[in-house]
Amino acid sequence: MIEAFNAIRYPRSTIVPLVLWVLTMITLPILGWILGEGYLIRGMAFGVIMQAAAVLAVLFYAWGWARTLKTFAIVVVLSYLAEFLGSSTGIPFGKYEYTALLQPQLAGVPLLIPLAWMMMLPPAWAIAKTILGESRPRWAFVLLSALAFTAWDLFLDPQMVGWGFWVWESPGAYFGIPLSNYLGWILVSALITLAANPKDLPVGPLSLVYVLTWLLQTIGQGIFWSQPGPAVVGFIGSGIFVWLAWKKSIKSGK
Repeated sequence: MIEAFNAIRYPRSTIVPLVLWVLTMITLPILGWILGEGYLIRGMAFGVIMQAAAVLAVLFYAWGWARTLKTFAIVVVLSYLAEFLGSSTGIPFGKYEYTALLQPQLAGVPLLIPLAWMMMLPPAWAIAKTILGESRPRWAFVLLSALAFTAWDLFLDPQMVGWGFWVWESPGAYFGIPLSNYLGWILVSALITLAANPKDLPVGPLSLVYVLTWLLQTIGQGIFWSQPGPAVVGFIGSGIFVWLAWKKSIKSGK
């Protein structure tokens, strides 16, 4: 986890989208209040694009174009198919549908959604790798990556439903979100991780993205978006993985 701070050594092409993402997240609630819902949606979309761009820039710097584009295609295509299946049939997340607020859409699924998977799944891989170390069983890495990624949705789903981006047919036990949603997230993210089979991850900068997301989501939902419940639960849920990664990095001196 200490390696996360070495992200400042990466080239400007990596740092610029990361900085723009952070600045967007910081200014989003303020400008949303001033300029209204239209800016809120555009600002949120810009933040997703910048975070995904930062993750892709980190991967490109470490892997080169071919491997980065292959990973991007796997994550985006498989996550889109999962979202299309989920919103059409209710499998594997539960029955929900997207509203018209997020545009553009393809067959009822906003194209921004697969980018959201791309912006957080590689950081979850990095956290899992840090916790498990190099000599990890593949099944343990896949499972821990899926759990670290799903912990982020403890923040995300209540917030996005609150903003009206999607609607659940039958509200569930977790701040209106069905628990089946989280089982679906674990399953789908595990399958995507298996398909992508990420190796030689640039752990430092990707871990930094995970930690910053954890902090920004906690502050945003707890203070600005009036969702203290999901903020606390998400802080604890994602925080467990941050703490485990930090503990392991301190022990290994990295």
